[in-house]
Amino acid sequence: MATNPSLVSVETGSGRFQQTVRVGEHVFLADEPVSFGGADSGPSPYDLLLAALGTCTSMTMKMYADRKGIPLESVYIVLEHSREHVDDCSTCNNEDNRIDVIDRSITLYGNLSDAQRQNLLEIAEKCPVHRTLENRIDIHTTEVRD
Repeated sequence: MATNPSLVSVETGSGRFQQTVRVGEHVFLADEPVSFGGADSGPSPYDLLLAALGTCTSMTMKMYADRKGIPLESVYIVLEHSREHVDDCSTCNNEDNRIDVIDRSITLYGNLSDAQRQNLLEIAEKCPVHRTLENRIDIHTTEVRD
């Protein structure tokens, strides 16, 4: 099967949760941790979601810094996903008033002024994956039969 770099395919692997993920020429495993009944043979789905946001954030900041001549040497990002219960949640789209929260901590390396640091943190908020996650997302599912 030919793959397109803009397409991701996922296929059941071995074990309870393991999946084989194909992205263009790249192939890797995804799984759940042992504590959730998986074999921990790869990142979990939420790990991959956080990785998408972290990599896009870092790439966007570095690209912006390079274009503007900002002496950003490197970026280190730590992300964590959690769910919070909110008593009065007018924007929640579920019955139990829970919202997903992603905490993102960014460390910038380089001889940067306070203004440059602030500018880069503003750019972090504009990375494409960040914008996608903040938008309404419609997922369309179609069954394909062989």
